[in-house]
Amino acid sequence: MKRLCLLWPIAGLVLGVAGCSQPKMENQPKYETYENAPDWPDGQSARTPPAGTVARDAQLAPRPDHLPVPLTQALLDRGQQRFEINCLPCHGRVGYADGMVVQRGFPKPPSFHSERLRHAPLSHFYDVMTDGYGVMYSYADRVEPADRWAIAAYIRALQQSQHTPVAALDPAQRQALNQSGNGEDR
Repeated sequence: MKRLCLLWPIAGLVLGVAGCSQPKMENQPKYETYENAPDWPDGQSARTPPAGTVARDAQLAPRPDHLPVPLTQALLDRGQQRFEINCLPCHGRVGYADGMVVQRGFPKPPSFHSERLRHAPLSHFYDVMTDGYGVMYSYADRVEPADRWAIAAYIRALQQSQHTPVAALDPAQRQALNQSGNGEDR
């Protein structure tokens, strides 16, 4: 019996040491990213996803080309609030690409008042916020889709505010503009 009691710790020690010599997961045979794979028919380790594969964060509904909700003052107010939080540092308060980040030497984004962007569809601004463009990274994880549409609507309002001549306003709008102190001729 004493001999049996002495064997159990020795057996446990042998099994414990044997368990330590197992290969670790990071040392297993595998292909590195884009490494050639001679065993595959096309010789590439990066495999094409099967047909019908959907990315985890993919939007399954088609993206509308136009504002998918009614244009209201509440939507513009929300767009202004989100614009001032997320866009103002680079694009500036009115969209002329003169924000504080640009003033401190970072690359200047395009002005929202350029001909190209004034004629761009509203969905362009939504797409840029979603996917990024140039040096602007994606804001998809920072700005909800509904807020992206609100910001896009606000950008369009900014564009119209800077490019609508005073002569195109009706008399009540002109009077309101003159009372606010912004009635210089444009």
